[in-house]
Amino acid sequence: MMDLISQDKTHDESRQGEALVLDPIEGKNNGRKLYIESYGCAMNFSDSEIVASILSEQGFKTTGDFNDADVVFINTCSIRENAETRVRNRLKEFKVAKGKNPGMVVGVLGCMAERLKAKFLEEEKLVDVVVGPDAYRDLPNLIDQVDSGQKAVNVLLSREETYADINPVRLNTNGINAFVSIMRGCDNMCSFCVVPFTRGRERSRDPYSIVQECQDLFNNGYREVTLLGQNVDSYKWAKQPHPTLPGGEGFEEANEQVSPTGGDLEGAVNFAGLLEMVALIHPDLRVRFSTSHPKDITDEVLYTMARHDNICKYIHLPVQSGNSRILDLMNRTYTREWYIDRVDAIRRILPGCAISTDVITGFCTETDEEHKETVSMMEYVQYDFAYMFMYSERPGTLAAKRYADDIPEEVKAARLTEIVALQQKMSHLRLQQQLGKVQKVLIEGLSKKSKDDYCGRTDQNAMMVFPKDDRFKPGMYVNVMAERCTTATLMGTIVD
Repeated sequence: MMDLISQDKTHDESRQGEALVLDPIEGKNNGRKLYIESYGCAMNFSDSEIVASILSEQGFKTTGDFNDADVVFINTCSIRENAETRVRNRLKEFKVAKGKNPGMVVGVLGCMAERLKAKFLEEEKLVDVVVGPDAYRDLPNLIDQVDSGQKAVNVLLSREETYADINPVRLNTNGINAFVSIMRGCDNMCSFCVVPFTRGRERSRDPYSIVQECQDLFNNGYREVTLLGQNVDSYKWAKQPHPTLPGGEGFEEANEQVSPTGGDLEGAVNFAGLLEMVALIHPDLRVRFSTSHPKDITDEVLYTMARHDNICKYIHLPVQSGNSRILDLMNRTYTREWYIDRVDAIRRILPGCAISTDVITGFCTETDEEHKETVSMMEYVQYDFAYMFMYSERPGTLAAKRYADDIPEEVKAARLTEIVALQQKMSHLRLQQQLGKVQKVLIEGLSKKSKDDYCGRTDQNAMMVFPKDDRFKPGMYVNVMAERCTTATLMGTIVD
């Protein structure tokens, strides 16, 4: 697996294996310490925030050292083989710690739970508790079961659970950017993907709770939210009884201004409508979202983005392959021509919008000519960033059941090397096109390389590094002239 040239925080490689440490809740302390670390996409890190909220309410304190913990959880990812390998290796370390502390509870959360519960519990005997993404409310009960000497499992998937009423604890945050989950599960049965089996069917959170969460974040000093879902563009909520509307600024205005097809709160709200509602909370609240499925991103969403300056002009639009036959085998439900039409619409309605993507090389039966169509797609779109992977068969997926993983590893690797080199050039080119232009940047904090520099992202999601100025602090917006760049970062100077 290779993850390159991407600043999309929906999958931040620097956070893989990150352990959370929280301030204890005053008046709640059961004397037990919790250690939890996360792997995978932003949805997993968002889920860890939900778990932390549930267990903090039960009196757990967090620790950054698993050797000092009474309960150890690892929130897992099944998307790529190397993610599972990392988790297994980590569990072996936890098992050693448990040998020194027999009362320790070790558990697996998230996407690997359902698929590998038998191996973890019975064959390898690495863990005491296995909990799927829809069963986190049951964690206190499951921990009690383990305390009484039993193994505990709850991997039931739900058609209703969205955790809308749980206010997530913000983990290791800079207090400026936050993820907000708007939906759970996935109905897209892409043949290479395990998500529909590990996270269940698609269901959308009600817009009341989403807008209220975003309003609360803004009130607490956050200045950017990223709306999360496996496929945000398929968000759809139908009116249900609700006692009160959130009272945040802009909510009533949003209720009046949602487009007819987006619906209002008397009918249904689609993703364009939700985007507008969140954008109207306050002009200083930046709004991002991920991920978009090419089959669902509509002109209505694009026009909504164009209407609001605080909806960032950046779209993550996974292509996976540039060849229609391979896309059909992947069950992506769109063709090369459809994808190009969506890219053309983005370029027409949102000039200058950044586009990032996911690409898989060496999918089952992919020929050299079909690979070249992926290369030509990358040349046509000129992506700003990309996640690029060699295909790895995931047990239980449609592809594993239907197709032979018949492309030699050396061929996969050669194709990956080719597109990585191409994307490096494209990313550099896209950043060079920003030179000499003034960019609005949200200051996120100090640069990792220098305490004399600030860093933050532009509207198009490019990282900008620039000298500190005592007039400005993290969480403030500044205008920065882009003066030079590497293949992944802009560098500039604040201008008045």
